[in-house]
Amino acid sequence: MKCGSCVQAVEKILNNHPSINNASVNLVTKTAFIELKELNNSLTDVIQTLSSKGFPSKERDYQTISNNIELEKNENQNLWNKWRQLIIATSLLILSGMGHLVEGQQISIPLIGSLPFHAALATFALLGPGRSILKAGLKSAIVFSPTMDTLVSLGVMSAYLASITALIWPKVGWPCFFNEPVMLLGFVLLGRFLEERARVNTGTALKELAKLQPDTANLILENNEIREIRIGALRPGEKIQLLAGDRIPVDGLVVKGNSAIDISSLTGESLPLEASPGVELPSGSLNLESTIILEVQKIGSETAIAKIISLVEEAQARKAPIQGLADKVAGIFCYGVTTLAFVTFLFWWKIGTKIWPKVLEVSNTGFMQSHHLHDHLINTTQTPIGLSFQLSIAVLVVACPCALGLATPTVITVASGEAAKRGWLFKGGDVIEMASKINQIVFDKTGTLTIGRPLIVGFWEHKDSQRNEMLRLAASIEQDSRHPLAQAIIQEAHKKEIRLEKVNSSTTFAGKGLAGKINNVEGCIRVGTPEWIKSEGVNWNEIIEQNFILSKRKSQSVVAVALESTLLGFFLIDDQLRKDALLSINKLRSRGFSLSLFSGDRDSAVLSLGKKLGFSSKQIEWQMLPSGKLNKLNALKKNGLVAMVGDGINDAPALASADLGVAIGTGTQIAQDSADLVLLGENLEALPNALQLSREAMLKIKQNLAWAFGYNLIALPIAAGLLLPSSGLLLSPPLAALLMALSSISVVFNALSLKST
Repeated sequence: MKCGSCVQAVEKILNNHPSINNASVNLVTKTAFIELKELNNSLTDVIQTLSSKGFPSKERDYQTISNNIELEKNENQNLWNKWRQLIIATSLLILSGMGHLVEGQQISIPLIGSLPFHAALATFALLGPGRSILKAGLKSAIVFSPTMDTLVSLGVMSAYLASITALIWPKVGWPCFFNEPVMLLGFVLLGRFLEERARVNTGTALKELAKLQPDTANLILENNEIREIRIGALRPGEKIQLLAGDRIPVDGLVVKGNSAIDISSLTGESLPLEASPGVELPSGSLNLESTIILEVQKIGSETAIAKIISLVEEAQARKAPIQGLADKVAGIFCYGVTTLAFVTFLFWWKIGTKIWPKVLEVSNTGFMQSHHLHDHLINTTQTPIGLSFQLSIAVLVVACPCALGLATPTVITVASGEAAKRGWLFKGGDVIEMASKINQIVFDKTGTLTIGRPLIVGFWEHKDSQRNEMLRLAASIEQDSRHPLAQAIIQEAHKKEIRLEKVNSSTTFAGKGLAGKINNVEGCIRVGTPEWIKSEGVNWNEIIEQNFILSKRKSQSVVAVALESTLLGFFLIDDQLRKDALLSINKLRSRGFSLSLFSGDRDSAVLSLGKKLGFSSKQIEWQMLPSGKLNKLNALKKNGLVAMVGDGINDAPALASADLGVAIGTGTQIAQDSADLVLLGENLEALPNALQLSREAMLKIKQNLAWAFGYNLIALPIAAGLLLPSSGLLLSPPLAALLMALSSISVVFNALSLKST
């Protein structure tokens, strides 16, 4: 595919195929994302149909790292082929220029400068570097799917055939344009090379992600022997060894060892993940400190890095709605340009030169027109038909559906790739466009604005006890419990490096607490609800009661600790606010977003959190069921487009219903599947940054479309000779080719500038 017309042609072929419901084609990645009517439908017939219409195709399988290396080799080979064609075309241009100097008697080289010499150069240019363009253009014309190659082919062949006719039968009085095919192909191939080189750079982010997966892994055999094998040979349940500095090749569970793991390449998190037995690690992350043993859980296309790559590729294939107009225009563009070129030829041949006879003299010194050194080669433009040929060829060549076709997909490709590098996964170009239009954001509380797990946020200890002693006794008796509140106490003890004692005996009282005995401590230890502790005969006075009431106001949960009949104190346990939540909320407010907070938690907890983050009472809803969140969200849609940010199963309906569903990557899988944008890691500041990226991307797209449409609106009339009668301004075909190439290149480079914003 070369231009927007190609995209329209391929989509038309695919959408008309009986096996396909819908298709979306990306010019930059040269891929088609199709929705089959039945999952077991074969793609063989689809591929054959495309190939027969001039678009050779093959099925895109899951890309392992080896495939990506092969893909990169193919890209480099393609770039080298274009470079080789450009070198040959440039050499021909130099020879053509030398011929003009010989003709002007500036230099003296035998055989160079004659008309047959220039005819031979033009013939060699067509059969050599121009052959692929002519072949593709002719094939597209035969199946009535004209492309940019068709326009260039028509321009080049018109000039060549007219020149050959004039050379063989001089009596026809036509001009010779043998220098035009050489110059046209030279500038077109220069543009193609620069465009391809820039286009390769648009996919660098995705390639960098693919390279995060190593080729081999150290497999631990049954006899503890270690053998290096390909990652494709690994199977779930097997164990691999990871040394410091190794990339993790698969998703796995740490079974032995402790280390720090750099996951910044996947989630954007700057702080490393502390890996210990029982911790799951994603593929693509980096082992920083020491050797660990990993049990393989997911391989191939099921790994975290593979899913990210798949999501990014899907995002690049799914179009933004704004691209629809450009594709429609590009689809009919070639027909319109061909018609304009024909009308231009007829007008200047039969009408224009009679109305303004002076244009034949003016055009001889027109803009970038031929000089006296090679007047006889092109016979100047002193005849009506000569001028008509030049203007119609310029119209064919200056037109650029490439810029229209590249305007949107280049930006979507760069934006989605850059976002993925930072841990933000947009699920389509349409999602990027929607994200740029959002003006209302609804937040879930637990796991979204908070970290989603209870932690100790405060203490109240009896004056006769010590805080660390209370923590040691409670954590020791709770160390085998899986209750979230018990885990909060144990985590706090580990944080303070308190050594836990062995449990001698323990009894769990469902919904109340736990009682038991530990080594080196006489008496029964009770940890549980204050009401239960009080009912067990523990001394409870007015001061304790007052502090209990105060503690309830400060936190979501209060856990009491007692030794025999003496109360040691209270743990104040609550879900903590994400460290960057306030900063993120303030950023969004400053950018004009209307914010709301929905939660299923009790009113006091939600109102307390809302107050910390600056929400008014009208912006907060509590004790909401999933259906309630959905109904309230739909009501907000009356005021504009709404984004829903959540992480749990209960958020899935609202995430799916919102104009933009945003899932926090630490949340449930169903929330991530229901969302349009997934923010990996625990960094909430990714939300305002991702929304800002989407706005910058849409600005780039609008700039590209404005340039692509504006260029053609200005260039085509000038090429057709609009300014020739009044100002003598005339675009020669070579200059038209150069302008066409520059228009495409400028669109790609504007998209690449998104990387630096």
